[in-house]
Amino acid sequence: MTKEEVFDSYKENILPTYTKLPLVFVKGKGSRLWDIHSKVYLDLFPGWGVGNLGHCHPKVMQAVRDQVSKLIFIPNNYYHIPQAKLAKELVRTTYPSKVFFCNSGAEANEAAIKFARKFGQGRYEIISFENSFHGRTLATLAATGQTKYQQGFAPLPEGFKTVKFNDTEAVSKAITDKTIAIMLELVQGEGGINIASKEFVLGLKKICEEKKLLLIVDEVQTGLGRTGKLFCYQHYGITPDIMTLAKSLGGGLPIGAMIVKKEISDTLGPGMHASTFGGGPVISRAALAVLKVIHKEKMLNNAQKMGEYLIGRLKELKVKYPVIKEVRGLGLMIGVELSLPGKKIIEQCIENGLLINCTHDTVLRIMPALNITKKEIDKAIPILDQTLRGL
Repeated sequence: MTKEEVFDSYKENILPTYTKLPLVFVKGKGSRLWDIHSKVYLDLFPGWGVGNLGHCHPKVMQAVRDQVSKLIFIPNNYYHIPQAKLAKELVRTTYPSKVFFCNSGAEANEAAIKFARKFGQGRYEIISFENSFHGRTLATLAATGQTKYQQGFAPLPEGFKTVKFNDTEAVSKAITDKTIAIMLELVQGEGGINIASKEFVLGLKKICEEKKLLLIVDEVQTGLGRTGKLFCYQHYGITPDIMTLAKSLGGGLPIGAMIVKKEISDTLGPGMHASTFGGGPVISRAALAVLKVIHKEKMLNNAQKMGEYLIGRLKELKVKYPVIKEVRGLGLMIGVELSLPGKKIIEQCIENGLLINCTHDTVLRIMPALNITKKEIDKAIPILDQTLRGL
């Protein structure tokens, strides 16, 4: 198909639920993408954090090829080895827990909401935060603290309260005898790369212990090394009661996971929740390869070092260009807040072969692969510099 034929097919056959950029990609490797005309792009935003290993990591591809030749699907009322191994590895790298597998972050958060309500035995309210994002299902949308995503879908499920981020007093005031859980992202992705303070998180943990509430940590974007540690909660010295994962866990293939502390894991029994494709043989093999690669190739260390380096380079641009209000981030989850909309900057960067993202209208979001190199960063910064100079 030509580029125009691709555009026509989308227009005629696919629901227009995405704001699309006029790019057709045909190949990816590491932090590079090739479009239909063989133009090469440097990708510093591989799929909202999906591409933590970059595009088409050979170890993930090898695992998928091997599994596809043996067993593609088996329903979850049978046992299979890849899922058993993946669950064991996730528990080993987190805390004493049990895992539920599904297909996306929204599904993982939906499972967490259902789990909390079942655990609550009549307590059902969940407190979340302004500028949060937890998914597109009706329940996760109700938990999301951004009204722009909720418009047109009323009535949303009841039982959700939204309070100010990094404000423990606001949380305390919102708690009632119906409250069962607090749900948060430790670094808000869609909200503009807002980072929870350690004091705030420790305060939430204390509130949960005193009020017998569940602490649900949404690590759909932050999980698997994005912030320089395997899981973001490890920066804070706490352990969630429930943690949700997705995006990068599959190395490019769809997977979600809810991880719950072992002492509460008997809350859900047979028939209470399910996912047809959750944790299937192929995706489980892919996820096992992702975890192995992150450790073997020392990507956590690289994420810390390159995150510091990239933030430093971006702060140099802040000195040059007053349009940059703030540079903030943790590991390789970085936001550049502007004093004007970032759309034109994104478009010009794309024209010059650099892929980044803009969220909250004015925050450039940069989340490169964990194996990004200093050389690749040094190639990206001049493109952004040139774009800002053009303003």
